Parts: sequence; structure tokens; C-alpha cells
Amino acid sequence: MSDKNKITIEIFGQHYTLKGTASSNHMRLVAGYVDDKMNQLSESNPRLDGRKVAVLTAVNIADEYFRLKEEYDELLKLIEKQEG
Repeated sequence: MSDKNKITIEIFGQHYTLKGTASSNHMRLVAGYVDDKMNQLSESNPRLDGRKVAVLTAVNIADEYFRLKEEYDELLKLIEKQEG
């Protein structure tokens, strides 16, 4: 028996099938986040085509990730400093 989940989601008007070990709810949450970000970017830049919206959304999400990772690493250093 497979422990992978398979769901169909919609992102920016396109349907995709996702398969993974994450819960269906988690995959829907991630897909919804990407869809929301793409729609926000498209609304603020209506002249962008779908490909550019996708790439710029990916860049924005990567930027969020790296900023949060930096904050997380700084917090870990503070905790280690307090424990040491």
C-alpha cells in the first residue's frame, strides 16, 4: 500500500495533480498560498503574462523563505547563547 496522497488542485486557473507524502490538507494549503500569491502579483501587474507571473511569484516566495530562514538561524543562535 502506498503512503502517498494524490490530489488535484488549481493554481492560477490551471489544474495540477499533486502527489506526495504530505497530507492532502497540507498540499491544498501550499497550493492555495501559491495561487493567492500569483493572483496578487497579477492584479498589481496586469500586463504580465502567466509565465512571468509564475517566475516572479517563485522569486518572491524564495525571498520570503530566505528571510525567514535567516531569522530562524538568528533565533537558534540566541537560544544556544542563552543555554551555553
